Amino acid sequence: MPLDQGVPPPFPSGFAAATIESAKEKKKQKQQQPAVRPAPGTSQLDVLAQAYKPEFYETVARIMALRQKYVEDRVIFVESREMQSLLLGLGARPEDFPRMQVVSNRLYHDPTLPFRRSRNGRFLIDFDSNSLRRLEFQPFTLTAEEDFKRHDSGQLRRFDEVQNELQLNSAFQALFAFKAMVLHGVATIHRPRLAYGANRWVCTLFNLRTVTTPDLVGEPALEGVHSDGVDHTMTTYLGSSNMAPNSAATFMHDMDETTGVQLDDVSPHHILARVQHRNFLDTLMIVDHERKHSLSPVYAVDETKEATRDMLIFFTRKPVDKTHVSGSIDSLRPHRDMPMEIPLFVPGSR
Repeated sequence: MPLDQGVPPPFPSGFAAATIESAKEKKKQKQQQPAVRPAPGTSQLDVLAQAYKPEFYETVARIMALRQKYVEDRVIFVESREMQSLLLGLGARPEDFPRMQVVSNRLYHDPTLPFRRSRNGRFLIDFDSNSLRRLEFQPFTLTAEEDFKRHDSGQLRRFDEVQNELQLNSAFQALFAFKAMVLHGVATIHRPRLAYGANRWVCTLFNLRTVTTPDLVGEPALEGVHSDGVDHTMTTYLGSSNMAPNSAATFMHDMDETTGVQLDDVSPHHILARVQHRNFLDTLMIVDHERKHSLSPVYAVDETKEATRDMLIFFTRKPVDKTHVSGSIDSLRPHRDMPMEIPLFVPGSR
């Protein structure tokens, strides 16, 4: 499969000249556009307001070091204390951290999994405008062709939507700013039928609670070994209750591991790494089409009571073309009822 190296194919000289002029005009128009800013009177993230603070550039340098590790290892795991510091450096408000920790208390039943409560929302990371904005609701599907084998593979699923209490939270928005800075310009193996020429990324965000009861074991990845049908997957831990310390370990596998095999049956020589989200904001980021992953179940400390695990899952990929299974459900229109748009700061994106 081709690597996204940004090397243009040869064109006739006249076409190349026209293309260069067109690119110059687009760059000029982009420079003339006013920078996106959050809605006045809100407490949303405004990274541009950090521009005159020396510590902001220290934060950027630390994120760029993590990005380099991501380029080399195709996976990074950022622990709680480091991630909190980075988000504060990007402009997150400290009072928004505890608010994000309890947002999962208002999740609804999942459309296909009885041990899960869920919401989702769609967002656009737009490097033409250097902004993040909320997109309108669309159904969701993942297929076996995308290395996802489960009883609901290929099924059109409709989730309750993420609300303003999460999307307007500055710490949540800073997680998006972090992810945009890490993924920008990273070459990856291409998935079929994605528009890799676009300067934008579609992110489907899931807020999930996995629940184990005395009668039902909660499985963060019932599907076994899988990938998520995207280019970059990021998972962030929000909290848990009554969860045993041996719960929900994440294993990374090479692409030769069989999709759908359960964790107990994997080949040890295909396991590349193991991490475990334990503390608020522990965050894992994976090049999704180059690493498969699986998770162990959620176990209860007190088996007579419910155990829960709360996560944010960021599925990020290029827009799809019309022949993709999601070709008719990949709208880039803004959300009319719950609009949100904030600026992003990405080195080298202008």
